[in-house]
Amino acid sequence: MSDVPFDGVLITSMPTASNDPSPTPDHPSNRPPTPLTGRRVRAAIVGIGAIGGGSHLPALAQLAEEGETEIVAAVDIDADAVKRFCAEHGIPHGYTDLDRMLAEQRPDLVSICTPPTLHRDQTIAALRAGAWVWCEKPPVPTLADFDAVEAEEGTETGGPYASIVFQHRFGSGSRHVRRLIAEQTLGRPLVAHCQTTWYRDTAYYAVPWRGRWQTEGGGPAMGHGIHQMDLLLDLLGPWSEVRAMAGRLVHDVETEDVSTALVRFENGALATVVNSVLSPDEVSRIRIDCERATVELTHLYGHSNADWSVTPARGTPDADAAAWRDFGADVPSSHLAQLRELVASMRAGERPRSSGADGRTSLELIAALYKSAFTDTTVRRGEIGPGDPYYTAMHGGAPGWAPVPAQASAGTSEEIPA
Repeated sequence: MSDVPFDGVLITSMPTASNDPSPTPDHPSNRPPTPLTGRRVRAAIVGIGAIGGGSHLPALAQLAEEGETEIVAAVDIDADAVKRFCAEHGIPHGYTDLDRMLAEQRPDLVSICTPPTLHRDQTIAALRAGAWVWCEKPPVPTLADFDAVEAEEGTETGGPYASIVFQHRFGSGSRHVRRLIAEQTLGRPLVAHCQTTWYRDTAYYAVPWRGRWQTEGGGPAMGHGIHQMDLLLDLLGPWSEVRAMAGRLVHDVETEDVSTALVRFENGALATVVNSVLSPDEVSRIRIDCERATVELTHLYGHSNADWSVTPARGTPDADAAAWRDFGADVPSSHLAQLRELVASMRAGERPRSSGADGRTSLELIAALYKSAFTDTTVRRGEIGPGDPYYTAMHGGAPGWAPVPAQASAGTSEEIPA
């Protein structure tokens, strides 16, 4: 590893969502993005754990082989780990300081693969440095954080923008079904079911940061079911109202371990949504009943053409049914499929999919789901904004759901750290 330069200054913590990344010498104001014509996109990976190393790195590396990208830096708080990571993958610069990396390497694209509580400040820092951002889900813990990020995007200059990793939207299967529904080839969508029923045991939640609002942002609705809910919204369009329930049935956690919801869409369709980590028979499923056919997706963590089915209504002409079932060349859902579109958007100077309002819609649905479940009310799209407790915390301060503040022991004046 001696031949791999290390450019970081060891720090003990990453920036947190409580920090205010306002313009300072360490957080400069927005820098215009550098033109990408005739050159590779310079990319950096922030966070080199399972997602960064197992999903973002291979996607960026594949596009590097195709001449589209080059990975110029990696950032992690573990100096030894980032040295090994850079040496193993031929990345020229390793850092433990995000701001220093941004200033010295000036990447065009930053992949953020850190815990959700760090996403807001790290995304803003990258945007202000002129870099586009590709951020893992969940994007940020709250709608307030999302709006703070969106306010930093370069909407007047063709970027930079921050795109959320919602890879289930991408690939040939979802593209084909989205077109069938948008063109109403199958008739109007009427009834839908969205299911993320997975299984996580006690050992999974023994990890201290799991199942806590501050570190995960929410339970299975936020951390597990967000992908299927996002895909449902991408296929059906805007939702209008939600009525939900949540439970803490098995695990000793702050968040829920199961939720159910009824969702009405602007196009009139009605959907059920189930998010669970209590289900031994694990499955991810979306079913949409339209006037002329039922479309169904059944998979677990990713899908290809073979995971989709189209069941025509009785009396449908064979030619129509055959066309609906023709998904074309198989392009599985993946980080790579989304990254291809993101790089194309960067080169065109256009807002990418799953950014801005398009990236916010699933986070707003989750906030509304929690508000509905914890207040026993119907929540409508657009009603959660500044001044609403669910705008700044997914638990909304609800009794029985919000974290209980630590209390000092009787007879002692020792301060309890926040």
